Amino acid sequence: RGGDRTENVDLLMDVTLRISVELGRTQMYIKDVLNLGEGSIVELDKNVGDEVDILINDRLFGRGRLIVLDEFFGVQITHIIDPLTQFRSLK
Repeated sequence: RGGDRTENVDLLMDVTLRISVELGRTQMYIKDVLNLGEGSIVELDKNVGDEVDILINDRLFGRGRLIVLDEFFGVQITHIIDPLTQFRSLK
């Protein structure tokens, strides 16, 4: 029966998940949003090194630290939410 488990896990390896990270927030007037264009800069309330939420399919998965790698932003995972703890909090 152990082979059945391996085959089931292999089926899951091709499942697509949407991962998102909220880099920060800001408040803007509608007139300012309408004036945004290519090359516009929007200032956010987070800085490099700040903690950010990591979401998988719109559910909190963990927390990470915002980092810069060369010219790109990245997230260093610092904490993964225990799935059982998260499930118990739904009750």
